[in-house]
Amino acid sequence: MDKPTHLIEFETMLLGRHLQPSASRSRRAGERLDRSAYTLLSRIRMEGPMSIGQLSDAFGLDASTLNRQTAAMLRAGLVERIPDPGGGIARKFRITGAGETGLDTEREHNISGLDRVMADWSADEVTVLAAYLKRLNSDIENLDGRSWPRPAHEA
Repeated sequence: MDKPTHLIEFETMLLGRHLQPSASRSRRAGERLDRSAYTLLSRIRMEGPMSIGQLSDAFGLDASTLNRQTAAMLRAGLVERIPDPGGGIARKFRITGAGETGLDTEREHNISGLDRVMADWSADEVTVLAAYLKRLNSDIENLDGRSWPRPAHEA
């Protein structure tokens, strides 16, 4: 039997659309993190301060894209530039208190939304979906050669 990967592609496209904050669904401007800030802050929180080079390696993005994204986060006060704690030449980005708060708020908002969507799901159904999503992401990461660190409670 053929694998219905075309169905998965379509559904993940829709999922990405639903997860994009829209002006009509989001809180007032300035209170929501954009997707790139949310993702970058999540990675920096898990790994600690990171340089543009480290972020480029982690995300597979070019330095100019990351310079734009980190500049916006610097202006918003979400990150700060610090000397490399390990003594290297490159300066690193460290999440600020405002960045921590914004990330926590955004994550809680996302989780609350998922809780509303899956209110009628059993705990087992939620657990099965989480396991399949983790497997899908892990397999993508393995093929790409860029793993994403998982929280200790999920390891």
